[in-house]
Amino acid sequence: MAKETAAQRVERIKRTKDGLDVLDDILHYAQTGQEIDPDDIDRFKWYGLYTQNKSLQADDDPTLYFMLRVKLLGGLVTDDQLKTLAEISRDFARDTADFTTRQDVQFHWIEVKNLPEIFDRLQKAGLTTQMAAGDCPRNIVSCPVNGLDPKESADVRSIVRQINQLFDQKKRLFSNLPRKFKISVCGCHKHCTNPEIHDLSFVATPNDRHSDIFSVMVGGGLAKNKRFATHIGYAYAHQLPEIAEAVAVIFRDYGNRENRTKARLRHLIDAWGVEHFKNILENKILGYKLIKGSSHHLTPYPVRSHFGVHPSKEIGYNYIGCSVSTSGVGSGGLFSLYEILKRIGATAIRITPTQDFIVTDVPEHKTVEAVSLLQEAGFTPFPSAFRSKTMACTGLKYCKFAISETKDRAEEIVKYLEKRFPDFKEPISISVNGCPNSCAHPHIVDIGLMGTIVKQDDIRHQGFELLFGGYLEGEDRSEFAVKSGIKVAPEDAAKVIGDIIEEYLGSNYISFRHYIKERFYEPETISAAS
Repeated sequence: MAKETAAQRVERIKRTKDGLDVLDDILHYAQTGQEIDPDDIDRFKWYGLYTQNKSLQADDDPTLYFMLRVKLLGGLVTDDQLKTLAEISRDFARDTADFTTRQDVQFHWIEVKNLPEIFDRLQKAGLTTQMAAGDCPRNIVSCPVNGLDPKESADVRSIVRQINQLFDQKKRLFSNLPRKFKISVCGCHKHCTNPEIHDLSFVATPNDRHSDIFSVMVGGGLAKNKRFATHIGYAYAHQLPEIAEAVAVIFRDYGNRENRTKARLRHLIDAWGVEHFKNILENKILGYKLIKGSSHHLTPYPVRSHFGVHPSKEIGYNYIGCSVSTSGVGSGGLFSLYEILKRIGATAIRITPTQDFIVTDVPEHKTVEAVSLLQEAGFTPFPSAFRSKTMACTGLKYCKFAISETKDRAEEIVKYLEKRFPDFKEPISISVNGCPNSCAHPHIVDIGLMGTIVKQDDIRHQGFELLFGGYLEGEDRSEFAVKSGIKVAPEDAAKVIGDIIEEYLGSNYISFRHYIKERFYEPETISAAS
């Protein structure tokens, strides 16, 4: 009998038992200590659970540890929810906690025996891990200052709630998709949700006649088969939930289930062509046509952020955007945020798509104190040109796919660059990834570091290959970073990047982006570093 392919195995697992039906099994394994069926381990993803890399695990420790991802709808975390998450981190996750690019929070060192208590605490706090992972619709990304920013194009919070409710109410219809399905709803005038890289994006486009017109973009994604989302027309706000459902139906019914590497929505669109996809969407599923019109301008990637102190729509309040150490927030950071909110009279934070956060409702008379308290706790309301656009994936400490460690290395790079170039003001985006899967988006930044094997004296070591030239500015002006051929040992990465910046400063280029495009963007111009 021929061995199952990866796709055949996953499809069999999903046919045999829906991922949503594994909860009772999780509770059973927790109560009995019984060895977990390998098929159920895969199904655990539907409740936000992934097995963890054993790189930090003691040799005599046979425990199966998991990463646990908690969905934060709209990125919102209330003060009481912060306390719950901090306590879970402290009690069950060895003080680990990270914010993610999908506005979730994730923990490590989770043991199955503790999951009933963890799930109970989350439920009481109004939080869930259901469908935080797996072949299903993931957490919907939206601007963290929706409803706060006076300059926003549209307040899309109600739209995000409606789409979330739709997929929650119909979860049995969409719990078995060919692969994950990622949605962005953007009302931000800075387009901080990065609409170009999601399976489906709705982008508010206010004009003189209508304030609720949204661009519909489909087929974006990163990793090996990169593609920028294609604008296919416009729709009204009230139509967006049914369009989201219609696109999910097409993906569910026609997506590739024979090859996991070609199973995302973008692969289907490439196979069909955009016009055929649009025809099926409009004529077979929706029953009406999208509004015609060319795509509109999106904000350049370097200015897509909300750091610092800003006046809120609500008179008498500010919001404060803060950068988090790339090493993670941890239980200490979560407890600190809880205490700060209580002290200044604020009620919530929202996680950003760049692994940072916004304090949403700071009284004006408490703003100076809030900034001081946040800085004392290790958060950065006014990050440097290097820190503001640096992200890192989970890395070798915990991820089974990683080749290289990332989070501590990213923090090391940032601190090195801040010390070497204390007066540098131009934002430079950096992404540190442990493998080619692009979890920290190395293909859309100025400098991407991708985990790879580096040979020194014929000995294989973990290292990074440098990518250059990633950029977002709408469908027509965006560019993916390309591999340079430069491979570096982890301990050399900061200096190599610093030397590149030093060379730029000594050049006549008008921006770092122009410099790297001329100097590094064409891969054939690069010779591999020794």
